[in-house]
Amino acid sequence: MAEKRDYYEVLGLPKSATEADIKKAYRTLAKKFHPDVNKEAGSDVKFKEVQEAYETLTDPQKRSTYDQFGHAGMDGANFGQGGFQSGGFDDLGDLFGSFFGGGFSQGSRQKSGPRKGQDRLMQMRVEFTEAIFGKDASFTIEVDEQCSECMGSGAKSKDDVKVCLTCNGKGQVTQQQRTPFGVFQSTVACPECKGTGKRIVNKCAKCHGSGYEHKKVTVDLKIPAGINTGQQLRVPNKGEKGSQGGGNGDLYIEIVVSKHKFFNRDGNNIFISIPISTVDAALGCTVDVPTVYGDVELSIPSGTQHGAQFRLKGKGVKQLNSSNIGDQYVEVRVQVEDKLSRDEKELYEKLRQIKGKETIYERFKKTFK
Repeated sequence: MAEKRDYYEVLGLPKSATEADIKKAYRTLAKKFHPDVNKEAGSDVKFKEVQEAYETLTDPQKRSTYDQFGHAGMDGANFGQGGFQSGGFDDLGDLFGSFFGGGFSQGSRQKSGPRKGQDRLMQMRVEFTEAIFGKDASFTIEVDEQCSECMGSGAKSKDDVKVCLTCNGKGQVTQQQRTPFGVFQSTVACPECKGTGKRIVNKCAKCHGSGYEHKKVTVDLKIPAGINTGQQLRVPNKGEKGSQGGGNGDLYIEIVVSKHKFFNRDGNNIFISIPISTVDAALGCTVDVPTVYGDVELSIPSGTQHGAQFRLKGKGVKQLNSSNIGDQYVEVRVQVEDKLSRDEKELYEKLRQIKGKETIYERFKKTFK
Protein backbone atom coordinates (compact mmCIF):
# COMPACT_ATOMS: atom_id res chain seq x y z
CA MET A 1 0.00 0.00 0.00
CA ALA A 2 1.37 3.44 -1.02
CA GLU A 3 2.40 5.77 1.80
CA LYS A 4 -0.16 8.47 2.54
CA ARG A 5 0.77 12.03 1.64
CA ASP A 6 0.75 14.75 4.28
CA TYR A 7 -2.74 16.29 4.50
CA TYR A 8 -1.38 19.84 4.29
CA GLU A 9 0.58 18.86 1.20
CA VAL A 10 -2.59 17.36 -0.35
CA LEU A 11 -4.38 20.70 0.01
CA GLY A 12 -1.30 22.74 -0.87
CA LEU A 13 -1.33 24.61 2.44
CA PRO A 14 1.13 25.36 5.28
CA LYS A 15 0.48 24.02 8.78
CA SER A 16 -0.51 27.53 9.89
CA ALA A 17 -3.49 27.55 7.47
CA THR A 18 -6.76 28.85 8.87
CA GLU A 19 -10.11 27.08 8.57
CA ALA A 20 -11.07 29.55 5.82
CA ASP A 21 -7.87 28.68 3.90
CA ILE A 22 -8.65 24.96 4.21
CA LYS A 23 -12.21 25.39 3.01
CA LYS A 24 -11.12 27.51 0.03
CA ALA A 25 -8.50 24.97 -1.04
CA TYR A 26 -10.97 22.12 -0.62
CA ARG A 27 -13.57 23.78 -2.85
CA THR A 28 -11.02 24.31 -5.61
CA LEU A 29 -9.64 20.77 -5.49
CA ALA A 30 -13.05 19.09 -5.07
CA LYS A 31 -14.22 20.76 -8.25
CA LYS A 32 -11.01 19.80 -10.06
CA PHE A 33 -10.89 16.09 -9.13
CA HIS A 34 -14.58 15.12 -8.77
CA PRO A 35 -15.07 11.94 -10.86
CA ASP A 36 -18.17 13.33 -12.56
CA VAL A 37 -16.11 16.25 -13.87
CA ASN A 38 -12.60 14.83 -14.24
CA LYS A 39 -12.52 11.63 -16.30
CA GLU A 40 -8.77 11.18 -16.03
CA ALA A 41 -7.52 7.97 -14.46
CA GLY A 42 -6.84 8.35 -10.75
CA SER A 43 -9.03 11.42 -10.28
CA ASP A 44 -11.33 9.47 -7.97
CA VAL A 45 -8.36 8.54 -5.78
CA LYS A 46 -7.19 12.16 -5.63
CA PHE A 47 -10.73 13.26 -4.81
CA LYS A 48 -10.91 10.85 -1.86
CA GLU A 49 -7.49 12.05 -0.73
CA VAL A 50 -8.67 15.66 -0.78
CA GLN A 51 -11.88 14.68 1.05
CA GLU A 52 -9.94 12.84 3.74
CA ALA A 53 -7.54 15.74 4.28
CA TYR A 54 -10.41 18.21 4.49
CA GLU A 55 -12.41 16.18 7.01
CA THR A 56 -9.37 15.83 9.27
CA LEU A 57 -8.14 19.42 9.18
CA THR A 58 -11.56 21.02 9.70
CA ASP A 59 -12.20 18.99 12.86
CA PRO A 60 -10.26 20.74 15.69
CA GLN A 61 -9.77 17.53 17.68
CA LYS A 62 -8.66 15.45 14.69
CA ARG A 63 -6.38 18.23 13.46
CA SER A 64 -4.72 18.50 16.87
CA THR A 65 -4.12 14.74 16.93
CA TYR A 66 -2.80 14.76 13.36
CA ASP A 67 -0.45 17.69 14.03
CA GLN A 68 0.98 15.82 17.01
CA PHE A 69 1.17 12.21 15.75
CA GLY A 70 0.67 12.40 11.97
CA HIS A 71 -1.10 9.53 10.18
CA ALA A 72 -0.18 7.15 13.00
CA GLY A 73 -2.59 8.96 15.26
CA MET A 74 -5.46 8.64 12.79
CA ASP A 75 -5.85 4.85 12.79
CA GLY A 76 -9.49 3.81 12.81
CA ALA A 77 -10.72 7.24 11.76
CA ASN A 78 -12.81 5.61 8.95
CA PHE A 79 -12.35 8.04 6.09
CA GLY A 80 -13.60 7.63 2.52
CA GLN A 81 -15.49 4.38 3.05
CA GLY A 82 -18.68 4.15 1.07
CA GLY A 83 -19.03 7.82 0.09
CA PHE A 84 -18.93 11.25 1.75
CA GLN A 85 -18.84 11.89 5.46
CA SER A 86 -21.43 14.28 6.90
CA GLY A 87 -19.14 17.30 7.29
CA GLY A 88 -17.97 17.31 3.68
CA PHE A 89 -21.42 16.61 2.28
CA ASP A 90 -22.86 19.89 3.54
CA ASP A 91 -19.97 21.81 2.05
CA LEU A 92 -20.40 20.02 -1.27
CA GLY A 93 -24.06 21.08 -1.26
CA ASP A 94 -22.92 24.69 -0.83
CA LEU A 95 -20.23 24.17 -3.45
CA PHE A 96 -22.60 22.82 -6.10
CA GLY A 97 -25.15 25.50 -5.24
CA SER A 98 -22.58 28.23 -5.91
CA PHE A 99 -21.78 26.69 -9.31
CA PHE A 100 -25.28 25.96 -10.56
CA GLY A 101 -27.62 28.31 -8.66
CA GLY A 102 -29.22 25.49 -6.70
CA GLY A 103 -28.33 22.72 -4.30
CA PHE A 104 -29.58 19.64 -2.53
CA SER A 105 -33.30 19.86 -1.68
CA GLN A 106 -33.06 18.27 1.74
CA GLY A 107 -36.28 19.56 3.29
CA SER A 108 -35.69 23.18 2.30
CA ARG A 109 -39.23 24.39 1.63
CA GLN A 110 -40.34 27.95 1.27
CA LYS A 111 -43.13 29.16 3.47
CA SER A 112 -46.42 29.67 1.72
CA GLY A 113 -49.57 31.37 2.96
CA PRO A 114 -50.05 34.75 4.65
CA ARG A 115 -46.92 36.47 5.98
CA LYS A 116 -46.86 39.52 8.24
CA GLY A 117 -45.15 42.64 6.92
CA GLN A 118 -41.93 44.23 8.19
CA ASP A 119 -41.96 46.68 11.12
CA ARG A 120 -41.26 50.38 10.57
CA LEU A 121 -39.31 52.82 12.74
CA MET A 122 -39.91 56.58 13.01
CA GLN A 123 -38.59 59.26 15.34
CA MET A 124 -40.69 61.84 17.19
CA ARG A 125 -39.25 64.87 18.96
CA VAL A 126 -40.97 66.07 22.15
CA GLU A 127 -40.23 68.99 24.45
CA PHE A 128 -38.55 68.47 27.82
CA THR A 129 -41.67 69.13 29.88
CA GLU A 130 -43.84 67.06 27.51
CA ALA A 131 -41.65 64.06 28.30
CA ILE A 132 -42.00 64.79 32.03
CA PHE A 133 -45.79 65.02 32.07
CA GLY A 134 -46.77 63.08 28.94
CA LYS A 135 -49.04 64.23 26.14
CA ASP A 136 -51.45 63.10 23.42
CA ALA A 137 -50.03 63.44 19.91
CA SER A 138 -51.39 62.93 16.40
CA PHE A 139 -49.54 62.58 13.11
CA THR A 140 -50.27 61.48 9.54
CA ILE A 141 -48.50 58.68 7.70
CA GLU A 142 -48.89 56.79 4.44
CA VAL A 143 -49.58 53.09 4.80
CA ASP A 144 -50.76 50.14 2.71
CA GLU A 145 -53.73 48.61 4.50
CA GLN A 146 -55.80 45.56 3.74
CA CYS A 147 -58.43 46.31 1.10
CA SER A 148 -61.78 46.99 2.75
CA GLU A 149 -63.66 45.60 -0.25
CA CYS A 150 -62.04 42.17 -0.69
CA MET A 151 -60.50 41.92 2.81
CA GLY A 152 -57.09 41.22 1.33
CA SER A 153 -58.06 38.40 -1.02
CA GLY A 154 -57.60 40.52 -4.16
CA ALA A 155 -60.70 38.86 -5.70
CA LYS A 156 -64.08 40.29 -6.62
CA SER A 157 -65.79 37.59 -4.54
CA LYS A 158 -64.80 34.46 -2.68
CA ASP A 159 -65.97 32.38 -5.65
CA ASP A 160 -63.34 34.10 -7.81
CA VAL A 161 -60.49 32.52 -5.83
CA LYS A 162 -59.48 29.20 -7.36
CA VAL A 163 -56.69 26.67 -6.81
CA CYS A 164 -53.54 27.37 -8.84
CA LEU A 165 -53.31 24.81 -11.62
CA THR A 166 -49.53 24.96 -11.83
CA CYS A 167 -48.79 23.92 -8.23
CA ASN A 168 -52.19 22.41 -7.34
CA GLY A 169 -52.54 24.79 -4.43
CA LYS A 170 -49.19 23.96 -2.78
CA GLY A 171 -47.60 27.29 -3.59
CA GLN A 172 -44.37 25.46 -4.52
CA VAL A 173 -43.00 23.62 -7.48
CA THR A 174 -40.07 21.23 -7.78
CA GLN A 175 -37.36 21.93 -10.30
CA GLN A 176 -34.71 19.53 -11.55
CA GLN A 177 -31.37 20.56 -12.99
CA ARG A 178 -28.97 18.24 -14.76
CA THR A 179 -25.30 19.06 -14.07
CA PRO A 180 -21.94 17.30 -14.49
CA PHE A 181 -22.32 16.26 -10.84
CA GLY A 182 -25.70 14.64 -11.43
CA VAL A 183 -29.34 15.71 -11.27
CA PHE A 184 -30.17 18.19 -8.53
CA GLN A 185 -33.61 19.00 -7.24
CA SER A 186 -34.84 22.20 -5.60
CA THR A 187 -38.18 23.52 -4.35
CA VAL A 188 -39.13 27.09 -5.25
CA ALA A 189 -42.20 29.33 -5.01
CA CYS A 190 -44.67 28.73 -7.80
CA PRO A 191 -43.98 31.30 -10.55
CA GLU A 192 -47.66 31.40 -11.51
CA CYS A 193 -49.26 32.20 -8.14
CA LYS A 194 -46.12 33.64 -6.42
CA GLY A 195 -46.42 31.08 -3.62
CA THR A 196 -50.07 31.72 -2.69
CA GLY A 197 -51.39 28.46 -4.12
CA LYS A 198 -54.34 30.41 -5.55
CA ARG A 199 -55.37 32.10 -8.75
CA ILE A 200 -57.84 34.95 -9.04
CA VAL A 201 -60.42 34.71 -11.79
CA ASN A 202 -61.90 38.20 -11.36
CA LYS A 203 -59.86 40.85 -9.55
CA CYS A 204 -61.24 43.23 -6.95
CA ALA A 205 -62.17 46.54 -8.62
CA LYS A 206 -60.97 48.60 -5.64
CA CYS A 207 -57.44 47.24 -5.19
CA HIS A 208 -57.04 45.71 -8.68
CA GLY A 209 -56.08 42.35 -7.22
CA SER A 210 -53.30 43.53 -4.89
CA GLY A 211 -55.37 43.03 -1.73
CA TYR A 212 -54.13 46.34 -0.28
CA GLU A 213 -55.01 50.04 -0.44
CA HIS A 214 -52.52 52.90 -0.19
CA LYS A 215 -53.86 55.42 2.34
CA LYS A 216 -53.02 58.47 4.37
CA VAL A 217 -54.10 57.82 7.94
CA THR A 218 -53.99 59.77 11.18
CA VAL A 219 -52.34 58.00 14.10
CA ASP A 220 -53.24 59.00 17.66
CA LEU A 221 -50.40 58.36 20.09
CA LYS A 222 -50.39 58.65 23.88
CA ILE A 223 -46.92 59.60 25.14
CA PRO A 224 -46.65 58.45 28.77
CA ALA A 225 -45.24 60.63 31.55
CA GLY A 226 -41.58 59.96 32.25
CA ILE A 227 -40.55 58.77 28.78
CA ASN A 228 -36.95 59.47 27.78
CA THR A 229 -34.81 59.68 24.66
CA GLY A 230 -34.33 56.32 22.94
CA GLN A 231 -37.47 54.67 24.32
CA GLN A 232 -39.97 53.39 21.79
CA LEU A 233 -43.77 53.25 21.53
CA ARG A 234 -45.51 50.60 19.43
CA VAL A 235 -48.41 51.32 17.08
CA PRO A 236 -49.90 47.98 15.92
CA ASN A 237 -50.51 47.25 12.22
CA LYS A 238 -49.07 50.49 10.84
CA GLY A 239 -45.86 48.99 9.47
CA GLU A 240 -45.13 47.61 6.01
CA LYS A 241 -47.80 45.57 4.28
CA GLY A 242 -47.75 41.80 4.47
CA SER A 243 -47.73 39.36 1.61
CA GLN A 244 -50.18 36.75 0.41
CA GLY A 245 -52.94 38.32 2.48
CA GLY A 246 -50.85 38.70 5.64
CA GLY A 247 -51.35 41.62 8.04
CA ASN A 248 -49.21 44.71 8.35
CA GLY A 249 -46.17 44.91 10.55
CA ASP A 250 -46.03 47.35 13.46
CA LEU A 251 -44.85 50.95 13.63
CA TYR A 252 -42.34 51.85 16.35
CA ILE A 253 -41.96 55.48 17.41
CA GLU A 254 -38.57 56.32 18.92
CA ILE A 255 -38.74 59.33 21.23
CA VAL A 256 -36.16 62.13 21.08
CA VAL A 257 -36.46 64.61 23.99
CA SER A 258 -35.31 68.18 23.32
CA LYS A 259 -32.78 69.70 25.70
CA HIS A 260 -33.93 72.33 28.22
CA LYS A 261 -32.14 75.62 28.69
CA PHE A 262 -31.69 75.17 32.46
CA PHE A 263 -32.81 71.67 33.50
CA ASN A 264 -30.70 68.57 32.89
CA ARG A 265 -32.15 65.09 33.30
CA ASP A 266 -30.30 61.98 34.45
CA GLY A 267 -32.65 59.03 34.69
CA ASN A 268 -35.48 60.12 36.98
CA ASN A 269 -33.55 62.98 38.58
CA ILE A 270 -33.37 66.59 37.41
CA PHE A 271 -30.39 68.89 37.95
CA ILE A 272 -30.23 72.68 37.91
CA SER A 273 -27.54 75.25 38.76
CA ILE A 274 -28.46 78.55 40.41
CA PRO A 275 -26.24 81.62 40.99
CA ILE A 276 -25.95 83.38 44.36
CA SER A 277 -23.75 86.25 45.50
CA THR A 278 -20.79 85.97 47.85
CA VAL A 279 -22.80 87.84 50.48
CA ASP A 280 -25.70 85.36 50.29
CA ALA A 281 -23.28 82.46 50.40
CA ALA A 282 -21.58 83.90 53.48
CA LEU A 283 -24.66 84.99 55.40
CA GLY A 284 -27.17 82.47 54.07
CA CYS A 285 -30.42 83.24 52.28
CA THR A 286 -33.76 81.88 51.06
CA VAL A 287 -34.40 81.52 47.31
CA ASP A 288 -37.30 80.35 45.13
CA VAL A 289 -35.86 77.55 42.97
CA PRO A 290 -37.55 76.75 39.63
CA THR A 291 -38.76 73.16 39.19
CA VAL A 292 -40.91 71.57 36.49
CA TYR A 293 -43.76 71.72 39.03
CA GLY A 294 -43.29 75.42 39.84
CA ASP A 295 -41.07 77.38 42.26
CA VAL A 296 -39.99 75.77 45.54
CA GLU A 297 -38.52 77.68 48.49
CA LEU A 298 -34.99 76.60 49.41
CA SER A 299 -33.02 77.76 52.48
CA ILE A 300 -29.30 78.12 51.83
CA PRO A 301 -27.30 78.12 55.08
CA SER A 302 -24.53 80.57 55.88
CA GLY A 303 -21.06 79.59 54.75
CA THR A 304 -22.30 77.69 51.68
CA GLN A 305 -19.46 76.93 49.29
CA HIS A 306 -19.41 77.10 45.51
CA GLY A 307 -20.63 73.80 44.00
CA ALA A 308 -22.67 72.72 47.03
CA GLN A 309 -25.74 70.61 46.18
CA PHE A 310 -29.18 70.52 47.79
CA ARG A 311 -31.94 67.97 47.19
CA LEU A 312 -35.59 68.73 46.57
CA LYS A 313 -37.31 65.41 47.20
CA GLY A 314 -40.00 64.30 44.76
CA LYS A 315 -39.39 67.14 42.30
CA GLY A 316 -37.87 64.95 39.60
CA VAL A 317 -39.39 62.71 36.92
CA LYS A 318 -42.07 60.08 37.41
CA GLN A 319 -40.67 56.64 36.65
CA LEU A 320 -42.26 55.11 33.57
CA ASN A 321 -45.04 52.64 34.46
CA SER A 322 -44.50 53.29 38.17
CA SER A 323 -45.60 55.68 40.92
CA ASN A 324 -42.00 56.43 41.97
CA ILE A 325 -40.77 59.98 41.38
CA GLY A 326 -37.16 61.14 41.27
CA ASP A 327 -35.63 64.20 42.95
CA GLN A 328 -34.29 67.55 41.83
CA TYR A 329 -30.72 68.50 42.76
CA VAL A 330 -29.80 72.18 43.06
CA GLU A 331 -26.17 73.15 42.59
CA VAL A 332 -25.11 76.52 44.03
CA ARG A 333 -22.70 78.59 41.97
CA VAL A 334 -21.20 81.48 43.99
CA GLN A 335 -20.61 84.47 41.71
CA VAL A 336 -18.54 87.57 42.41
CA GLU A 337 -19.99 90.88 41.25
CA ASP A 338 -17.79 92.35 38.52
CA LYS A 339 -19.16 95.88 39.03
CA LEU A 340 -19.39 97.39 42.52
CA SER A 341 -20.87 100.71 43.63
CA ARG A 342 -18.83 103.11 45.79
CA ASP A 343 -20.77 102.07 48.91
CA GLU A 344 -20.20 98.38 48.17
CA LYS A 345 -16.48 98.93 47.71
CA GLU A 346 -16.27 100.79 51.04
CA LEU A 347 -18.04 97.92 52.82
CA TYR A 348 -15.67 95.36 51.30
CA GLU A 349 -12.69 97.48 52.35
CA LYS A 350 -14.00 97.58 55.95
CA LEU A 351 -14.46 93.79 55.83
CA ARG A 352 -10.86 93.34 54.68
CA GLN A 353 -9.62 95.54 57.52
CA ILE A 354 -11.61 93.51 60.03
CA LYS A 355 -10.19 90.25 58.67
CA GLY A 356 -6.66 91.63 58.78
CA LYS A 357 -3.96 89.33 57.50
CA GLU A 358 -5.84 86.16 58.50
CA THR A 359 -7.47 85.77 55.07
CA ILE A 360 -8.49 82.50 53.43
CA TYR A 361 -5.44 82.70 51.21
CA GLU A 362 -3.07 83.27 54.14
CA ARG A 363 -4.47 80.18 55.88
CA PHE A 364 -3.84 78.25 52.69
CA LYS A 365 -0.23 79.48 52.51
CA LYS A 366 0.48 78.34 56.07
CA THR A 367 -0.09 74.75 55.05
CA PHE A 368 3.12 74.92 52.97
CA LYS A 369 5.29 76.05 55.90
